[in-house]
Order: sequence, then structure tokens, then C-alpha cells
Amino acid sequence: MYTQLVEFATPQFDMALKLRDKVLRKPLNMEFKTEDIAQEYDSMHLACFDKYDHLIGIMVLKPISKKVLKMRQVAVDPDIQSKGVGTFLVNSAEVLAKNKGYNKFVLHARKSAVAFYKRLKYKTQGEEFEEVGIPHYKMEKKLS
Repeated sequence: MYTQLVEFATPQFDMALKLRDKVLRKPLNMEFKTEDIAQEYDSMHLACFDKYDHLIGIMVLKPISKKVLKMRQVAVDPDIQSKGVGTFLVNSAEVLAKNKGYNKFVLHARKSAVAFYKRLKYKTQGEEFEEVGIPHYKMEKKLS
């Protein structure tokens, strides 16, 4: 496995968008809108590929400040979930973030993903809230 930044509005970006749609949008009967995608021009898109160069995971990293990144839209191919791809992707994002001078990640985790992030030392902040019609928690991690 390896990770690579994917440029906005490229064929690899389109593949990543399809995976995000399959994993995160379709189950909620949602679709991407052009304006949603357009707002990602200033974000980093970190993709995970298998040894055959197939896209197997993706996440969006949006700068919130000079030191804080928001992790969004984390998606792993359903055929290989629970096989370490998500952990590899998050660990790779943390290394990337530190190398670029960031010292903190924030995110909105679906309630079903909170245990995953807690295993990676993310901490919940505040109470459960609803986003896109499902329960979420704010989470964060300071990078050392």
C-alpha cells in the first residue's frame, strides 16, 4: 500500500470522488453537487492505492488555520474495509500534516467510526450531534 496526493480535477480525483460517492453518499441517498466539489479546490486529497495501483481509500484534508487541518470524507473501498487501509491512510495523513507544519487534526466522525478513531488516539469533544441525518462526534488529535 502507498499514499499519494491527488490533484483537484484530474482523472485520479474523479476516481476518488466515485469511491467517496459509493461509500459515503449513496448509502444516505445523497449526491455530490457541483458547488460541494468546487469548495475542495484548496484541500489536499490523500489517496491510498494497493500494490496494483488500484484506488482503495481516500480522505480530504482541509486547512482550517496555519496549524490545524480538518480531516473529511474518509472512505475505504467496502470490499477491503477492516484490513488496515483506514489506519494506514490516517497514519500517512498525520505524517504529511506534520511535514507541512500542522500540529492538530479535527474531524466530525460518524458515531459508527468513533471507536476506530479512538484506537488512533483521537479524542471526542463535546456531545453527539447530527450531520447529514446521522449521529456524529467532534474529535481531535494533537500531533507530536
